[in-house]
Amino acid sequence: MTPSHGQSSVTSTDFFKHHTLLPPVSLTVSPNRSQVFPGQYVSLSCEDDSSAGWTLRRNTSDKTRTQCGDGWGRPAGSICNISHMVSWHSGVYWCESREGATSNSINITVTGGPVILQSPVLPVTEGEVLTLHCKTKTSSNLSAGFYKDGSFIRTEPAGHMTIHHVSRSDEGLYQCLISTVLLDLCSTELGPVERATPSLTVSPSSSQMFKGQSVSLSCEEDDSSAGWTLRRNTSRETRTQCGDGWGISAGPSCNISHMVSRHSGVYWCESREGATSNSINITVPGGPVILQSPVLPVMEGEDLTLHCKTKTSSTLPADFYKDGSFIRTEPAGHMTIHHVSRSDEGLYKCNISSVGESPSSWVSVTGEEVTFDFRNRLQLVIRLVCHLVVFCPYCISTFLMVSLYRQRATGNTVNHSLTLQSINQSINQSIN
Repeated sequence: MTPSHGQSSVTSTDFFKHHTLLPPVSLTVSPNRSQVFPGQYVSLSCEDDSSAGWTLRRNTSDKTRTQCGDGWGRPAGSICNISHMVSWHSGVYWCESREGATSNSINITVTGGPVILQSPVLPVTEGEVLTLHCKTKTSSNLSAGFYKDGSFIRTEPAGHMTIHHVSRSDEGLYQCLISTVLLDLCSTELGPVERATPSLTVSPSSSQMFKGQSVSLSCEEDDSSAGWTLRRNTSRETRTQCGDGWGISAGPSCNISHMVSRHSGVYWCESREGATSNSINITVPGGPVILQSPVLPVMEGEDLTLHCKTKTSSTLPADFYKDGSFIRTEPAGHMTIHHVSRSDEGLYKCNISSVGESPSSWVSVTGEEVTFDFRNRLQLVIRLVCHLVVFCPYCISTFLMVSLYRQRATGNTVNHSLTLQSINQSINQSIN
């Protein structure tokens, strides 16, 4: 999640340290934080007593597996120094040996906002003390409100919150807000304007393919000028694009005329700006049987049909399994699950007697969920307050001016009536 003006977040997906076999080298970062301001100095170190020749690498939105010194950072032995952090330095960093062994990974975000949340870059052990600091570029002791998973925890007058004896229940998404940045929040939009992302589709719609099949993948989007490129990761290559040794590019589509096992991998669409579509996992097993299952998640309540097929037939009797357990035998080779629910999500495979068994495929089930981002909700409230602060004095002053005008108008009418009455009395006295 990208921090906005006045707030900052950290995702702790691996918040706690597990007592497992540690990697041969440990990656550390100084200063010890997962969020940094632009222009800050950062030093990353591969701590290891041996001379294994560890190299610091990173993945960013633009490039993958680049090493320190290759257009970024300055290597100094087992240390990599980045003298001036900028937004494109945001990414995942790790140490890697010549033999391919890797260390722990660290996610670093360079935020352009005025506030960051300083949190541990490495997992915290249960029972330890955890301290979170809400900081601006110039101060680290301003009063700040802290939130977890979108819910307010408390306000800390000194800008840092301590959790004693952390446990699994403390794991989550933390954010902080410094109220003195209210004016910045008032002038910002409810969220960044996001261009429509494409949907990747595949024809035939199956996550498993026979060798020799023809497959067409398409990046479907209304804006044809977005410049979407089809990419893939396989066991041999990463982030290669259609036409670069595989497939024939045809506008938003990529056609593979003859599928082979090396085409197995994860496919997705990517724009010039780095935005990505949904990803599709395609397997070319090479066996005599495949399970034809949806490549995209199935909506709750819909019907799901799985087909067990050979190269020459799709109507042979087949046994179906889920998560390794037998479900039933279908005489026509296809099984339908009516009104799927979350409990139907799992790993499916099929077996045709005397022919063979298919590989397993994961079937995802999703529901129509309406979510409202915490950042947008918070900014909506603040913008409402800002509008009230601006318009209330105007309304009050307008009301007072109208009231005063009416009072003056009433006063003039009374004085005018009294004057006319006095003149009439004088005339009557003169006549008499």
